[in-house]
Amino acid sequence: MKLKEFAARIGLSQTTVSRAMSGYPEVKPETRARVLEAAERLGYRPNISAQRLATGRAGAIGIVFQGGGRFGPHSSEFMGGLSTRLQKDGIDILVSTVETEADEAAAYRRLAASKRVDAVVVHTPKVADARIALLQKLGLPFVVHGRSEAERPFAFLDIDNFGAIATATEHLAGLGHRRIALINGDPANTYARDRDLGYRTALARRSLTADPALTGHGEFTDENGFRLMQGFLALPAPPTAVIAGSMMSALGAMRAIRIAGLAVGRDVSLIAHDDVFPYLSPENFVPPVTTTQSPIRSAGERIGDLVLRLLRGEAPKALQEIWPVDFRVRGSTGPAPG
Repeated sequence: MKLKEFAARIGLSQTTVSRAMSGYPEVKPETRARVLEAAERLGYRPNISAQRLATGRAGAIGIVFQGGGRFGPHSSEFMGGLSTRLQKDGIDILVSTVETEADEAAAYRRLAASKRVDAVVVHTPKVADARIALLQKLGLPFVVHGRSEAERPFAFLDIDNFGAIATATEHLAGLGHRRIALINGDPANTYARDRDLGYRTALARRSLTADPALTGHGEFTDENGFRLMQGFLALPAPPTAVIAGSMMSALGAMRAIRIAGLAVGRDVSLIAHDDVFPYLSPENFVPPVTTTQSPIRSAGERIGDLVLRLLRGEAPKALQEIWPVDFRVRGSTGPAPG
């Protein structure tokens, strides 16, 4: 069924039908509901090209990855959630990979000038992120996965990184651990700063001093988790507990603990942040891993919602969400040795 026939069947103009199905804010809610109900009942699916001509939209969302070779499981899960949500509205995703910050800025300028996308998703924001000011200057709508400091409000979705790591640290301290290590990300990134602050705050509440030698940074990989954990265990006063920033780095940390002849949960307790990978379940580890948990795929889906709401005219300030993080105790944590 073509747009002209469908519009005639329900007694509305082609423009009204097209705009209702695209979520334009000037269409009354009752009219949009009527159009969507009729489309479902009559089996109408819009011609994407015709719809784009009618609405003036590109029908695509952009996302730029810096360092394409580092596109890992976290990115894949996030993109899976984002694409699942956007496909429901016939929205495509335009993915670009670049090597440097300057290349990424140039990519945003090209996207804004060419109008090939209606909005972009910004990920892994820094504490002070130049991309946000640039996109606001370009007038290109965007949603950030994470938070950053900026002069003007912007749409974002983040998790409570501070609270997650503070809770994990408090749990370990409550079990009697006094030497608690942290495997964290790049400190220039907001999430890593917030996790570090949560860690230090929780230690201070227990009258414990943060030892710089017990904090390591880097990409969340098995290799980096292994290397950092080996370094912690080689210290004159090694940690009796460790918090890993991801399940991937937790894998490496557990391997280092076992190679040292120690037992996870007995000699060294371990907590990991879990982004909920379908192929890497904390329940299947030996022992099962205690986690702070927030599904990254669900975050991708929700950001898809926020992008569409932004394009329908909602103010960026109204599209700001911070998700709480679940804490799940399993067998990888126990009382401090001795």
